[in-house]
Amino acid sequence: MDQQVVLPEVRRKPVLKQEIAFLIIHLLPLAALYTGATFFDWMVCIFLYFFRMFWVTGGYHRYFAHKSYKTSRWFQFVIAFMSQTTAQKGALWWAAHHRHHHRHSDTPADPHSMKIYGFWYSHIGWIVGPDFKETDYKVIGDYAKYPELVWLNKHYLVSPTILALVVMALGGIVNGGSILAMFTTAGFSTLFIGFFLSTVILYHGTFSINSIMHKFGKPRYETGDESKNSVVLALVTMGEGWHNNHHYYETASRQGFFWWEIDITYYILRGLAAVGLIWDLKEVPKHILHSKNKKEAAELRKKYEAEAQRESGSNNKKAAVEENVASE
Repeated sequence: MDQQVVLPEVRRKPVLKQEIAFLIIHLLPLAALYTGATFFDWMVCIFLYFFRMFWVTGGYHRYFAHKSYKTSRWFQFVIAFMSQTTAQKGALWWAAHHRHHHRHSDTPADPHSMKIYGFWYSHIGWIVGPDFKETDYKVIGDYAKYPELVWLNKHYLVSPTILALVVMALGGIVNGGSILAMFTTAGFSTLFIGFFLSTVILYHGTFSINSIMHKFGKPRYETGDESKNSVVLALVTMGEGWHNNHHYYETASRQGFFWWEIDITYYILRGLAAVGLIWDLKEVPKHILHSKNKKEAAELRKKYEAEAQRESGSNNKKAAVEENVASE
C-alpha cells in the first residue's frame, strides 16, 4: 500500500515590522556591555528564570491549559498575573493554543509540530508568524467566562511591565543605594540582565519543549506522536521534560510519573496545596502508570477494578463473620 502523504498547512511568514519588539527584547541584554553587570544582577537573572519558569509550567500549562488542579478565583488571578510576567502573552492565549496542540499533536493542524514544520518553526516561527496571534476564546471558554482574566489576557504587557519596574527599583536600591538610582546604570544593569536576559532564556527554555522534546530523548508510552522524555530538559524546565509522559496522560498535575523523575513544579504545587492555596491535584491512575498504550491501559483498568471488587467483597464477608461472632 502507498503511504499516505501528509501535507502541511500553508503558514504565513513573519512580518518583520510586527516583531520588532520581540527582536529588541533579545538585543537589550547586550546593553549591559555599557552599564556593566553586578553580582546582584546575575542573581536576579537566575532567580527570575526559575521563579517564572514555575509560573509557566504550573500556571500557563498545568492550570490554564490542563486544569490539573483547582483553586480560588482570587488565586486564579494571581496565577494568571504571575504567569504573564514571563512576557509570553496572555494566559488564555497561551492555554488555548496549547490545547489545540494536544488535539492535533504532530499533525498539520498542530501549531508547532517539529515533525511537520521543522525545528525553527516549531521553536519560534509559529510565535513570530501572523497565523496564531489571536486568542480562540471558544477553546478556552471555561476560563474566558471570568472578565478579569479576559482583561488581563488583552492587556498582557501589564504584568511584565510591573515586574520590570520592580527589578529596576531593586537595582537602584542594591546597586545604587537608593530607589532614585533606578533610572541610572544601577537600575538599568539589573533591568538588562535581571529582567531581559532571564526573559530571553526563559523564552527558549519554554520553546524547547515544543521543538527539542519532539525530537530528542526517549519515549516511555505510545502516544501517536513524537513526544519524548529527557531528564536534562526536565531539570531546565522544572519538570516539563517528561513530555512523553505528559502527552500520554495530559491532565495529571505531575509530569514526572515515577518518584525518580524529578518534577520541581509538582513539588511546589504540593507545597501550595499544603497551605490551602490549591487543591484536588489530579494524580496519575495506576492503569495509566503501568501501561504502554491506551489499549493496554483499558485492559489494566478492568483488571484493577475487578481486583478491587474482589477485595471489597472479601472484606465485607470478613466483617460479616466478625459481626456474627461478636453477637453470639
